[in-house]
Amino acid sequence: MTTIAAPLPRGRPRGIDLSRPVMLGLAAVLCVLIVLPVSQLAWHAVVDRDGAPTLENFRRLWSDPAFVEPMLTTLTLATSVSVACCVVAAPIGWLVARTDLPFTGVVRALVMASFVTPPFLGAVAWEILAAPNSGLLNQWYRSLTGAGTDEYLVNVYSMGGLIFVIACYTFPYVFVLVSNALDRIPSDLEDASAILGGRTWRTAARITIPLALPALLAGGLVAFLQAMILFGSPAILALPAGFHTMTTKIWSLFQYPPKPGLAAAAALPLLLITIVLLRGQQWLMGRRGYTVVGGRSGRPRPTALGLLRWPALGLCLAVLACSVFLPYGALVKTAFSRVPSQPVSFDNLTLQHVRFVLFEFSGTRLALQNTFLLGVLSATLGTGLALVVAYLSGRRAVPGHRTLAFLATAPVSIPGIVLGVGLFLSYTRPPFVLYGTLWILLIAYITIELPAAYQQLQSALKAVHPELEEASRILGATRLQALGHVTAPLLRSGVIAAWCFVFIGTMRELSAAIMLFTADTKVISVVIFDLNESGDLGAISVLGIAMLLITFAVVLLVNRIPGLGGWRPARPGG
Repeated sequence: MTTIAAPLPRGRPRGIDLSRPVMLGLAAVLCVLIVLPVSQLAWHAVVDRDGAPTLENFRRLWSDPAFVEPMLTTLTLATSVSVACCVVAAPIGWLVARTDLPFTGVVRALVMASFVTPPFLGAVAWEILAAPNSGLLNQWYRSLTGAGTDEYLVNVYSMGGLIFVIACYTFPYVFVLVSNALDRIPSDLEDASAILGGRTWRTAARITIPLALPALLAGGLVAFLQAMILFGSPAILALPAGFHTMTTKIWSLFQYPPKPGLAAAAALPLLLITIVLLRGQQWLMGRRGYTVVGGRSGRPRPTALGLLRWPALGLCLAVLACSVFLPYGALVKTAFSRVPSQPVSFDNLTLQHVRFVLFEFSGTRLALQNTFLLGVLSATLGTGLALVVAYLSGRRAVPGHRTLAFLATAPVSIPGIVLGVGLFLSYTRPPFVLYGTLWILLIAYITIELPAAYQQLQSALKAVHPELEEASRILGATRLQALGHVTAPLLRSGVIAAWCFVFIGTMRELSAAIMLFTADTKVISVVIFDLNESGDLGAISVLGIAMLLITFAVVLLVNRIPGLGGWRPARPGG
């Protein structure tokens, strides 16, 4: 199908080329979004309350057990989650990409459901399932075995429970990278091994696995990073268990009395580790290339599993039950039950939680309005900013295009909790006093989601040949006119996908919002976190189901766009 771009206006003289002013303006905007909060972090980390230089914050950070223990706990947590994700996701990725496993489309869809589920909501669901006393699994265990009331099968309020829950919503990162790498490995290499006498498993060990290993290691680094920077799951599960991670410790430093200098000093190591890990991930992914000489490469041929097909499918579904079936079932049961711990029955069914959330709880309407408004504004402004930056850098249209590209991707190395601290320090004093308004949350959301939107549009831009724009330039258009009348219409699908991704990311963001909200600027994710502290699991379940329905509706809408049937969001957060 041929896409016809919007016709250029005729009869107009060549307009003024505003590319350079636009580039300078975008550079200034990106500096405000990124450089300002990071510089504020660095400044407050090395000065005292009077503004005098000091290293006391760092000395305390590395010597006080109250800070050293959360650091060690965070490293242990992140390492364990990374290993668990690799052990679980790599076999599933291989089964889906390179075998005749039945219902691979269903497995991929369920992995996508885990991918877009906010980790903090998954933590709440497992709280319903595996709390030592009231957890559904422990209730069923005691009723089936006759165990005492002080005995339990699983305890989610523990280090092991936290590792398990975070891994449930982090393994899709590894799965996507491994399965995509396996999808791209041509069958020619494996055919050559088979011709030379190599058996299936020997070929996999000598050919397939080494080619997919960089993607697996990169996925492990991403899993490590995600586990390290998460706030919601540790706050919900680790704090009741009596221990901190670095993100929850940073958050606690803003409780009364606030200690912004210590918070800034504690945020900088997270920022530095994130930058190093992302550089390592890029290096690994850059070394995975291969070239087939002598013609077109063949499509990968699936490995026959034989009698193991159905047991392998059962293994995949068992893993996905931990991230989809059981948590979603727990949320639905709790949303419509008078007493969540009692069995499902007509007498136990109720709509009270729905009525409370929709009509009685005063914070619902304001949170929904704030979330929807911020989602639309963040998606629209963030996508527009990413589109212009992607065009100017991708077409090398102006001097300094590499700087623009760097600034657009730099926020990916800033954890949400760190960005929240930086924005709090930047906008709570003149000349920019934005704390207590939706503007500061809008800045946070645009900054966090900008790299993903930029990468989505940069990839889409590569499919549009520059000759189309050059023809419009010959006819008298400026670069910005060419972008608006030629390139943007041809990038319609990519623009819509980027918009939807930013909207979804805004819906589920918690790490930065928890540092920046006030009573008048709460969003759904913050309301869910607050309700969890008060123990209102029924209301949380209703709000969580509403959030999931909106998210899946947006994903389904995107997948119905022609050319985007296989679209996958690249970076969930929270």
